[in-house]
Amino acid sequence: MVFSRDFNKDPFIVIWELTRACQLKCLHCRAEAQYRRDPRELSFEEGKNLIDQIYEMNNPMLVFTGGDPLMREDVFDIAKYAIQKGVRVSMTPSATPNVTKSAIEKAKEVGLARWAFSLDGPTAEIHDHFRGTEGSFDLTIERIKYLHELEIPVQINTVISRYNYEHLDEMAKVVEELKCVLWSVFFLVPTGRGQEKDMISPVEHEKVFKWLYDLSKKVSFDIKTTAAQHYRRVVIQQKKRESKESPKEIDYLNALTKKGLTGSINGLGRAPKGVNDGNGFVFISHIGDVYPSGLLPVKAGNIRERGLADIYRNSPIFQSLRNPDLYKGKCGKCEFRHVCGGSRSRAYAMTGDYLESEPYCTYIPMELRKKQTQ
Repeated sequence: MVFSRDFNKDPFIVIWELTRACQLKCLHCRAEAQYRRDPRELSFEEGKNLIDQIYEMNNPMLVFTGGDPLMREDVFDIAKYAIQKGVRVSMTPSATPNVTKSAIEKAKEVGLARWAFSLDGPTAEIHDHFRGTEGSFDLTIERIKYLHELEIPVQINTVISRYNYEHLDEMAKVVEELKCVLWSVFFLVPTGRGQEKDMISPVEHEKVFKWLYDLSKKVSFDIKTTAAQHYRRVVIQQKKRESKESPKEIDYLNALTKKGLTGSINGLGRAPKGVNDGNGFVFISHIGDVYPSGLLPVKAGNIRERGLADIYRNSPIFQSLRNPDLYKGKCGKCEFRHVCGGSRSRAYAMTGDYLESEPYCTYIPMELRKKQTQ
């Protein structure tokens, strides 16, 4: 059972950046992707060894990302090896001409659990601007329709930024019309090509969280957030108001795994409480460097030198990230710190310290409010 997983030993999800090569020029690109592949990438044999190590860590979910995973000719051989071993694999390719019908058919043939596409606006004008490539929107819509024909579940990833903040209602309609199973909503972290000026404000974050919660009760698809740990706090607060129960009477685990935050629990599962950078989450770069997440560029080791389990379990970086009592500022005093914890990657990007407070959270913890009234 996924909820019994001990994050001090095993991650809930592993992200492997197969390559940084990509044909797109996205404004926010974490990887600062390049057009050509890096000759230092993990080889096919090294990839198989990595998959073996991942499987031994209580078989977490595995996501292939990039760059564009389809820029690797052996991507489906890697996927086939993992899937035959029993690993649940999904992939987030870029919407480029690489996404051919034959590539999609190959994905179905090897048994990929899910295909995720990025869509950052309800129109070509908004999406193509954000992705830096004309025609990306139309190609994405076309390929999603073909995925439906092959009965491959489709996930939409959207980065919330000042470019699409005013168009979220329209965006939700597009996700519904495209019959997607999951809308994965990312909140911009200023790393890689991502810029602070492109982020929405702390107050706007809070507004979007409440809007997402209300939306989740009306739509057919599930909603998941990334780099928005404080959405969990909003969900609990909303559930508390609806049930008229005190905070102590709200079961954090139930509140975070029932429809309203993570949707129904399906074959791919949903993250239980507390998943955060380095806490149930680990990222492996194209050259084997290990990070708490792709948005928190603090290297903890390299799998060519140490085993993944050793790095994840014993690195001081990972160990500190798994202890919310070490968090600084208001995050360290917040009653929601063990279920939320704030975005450690955004704290690092904005302050240079991954243990600092989430800088885009408006909430004032109960302990601090009491001191203000004394």
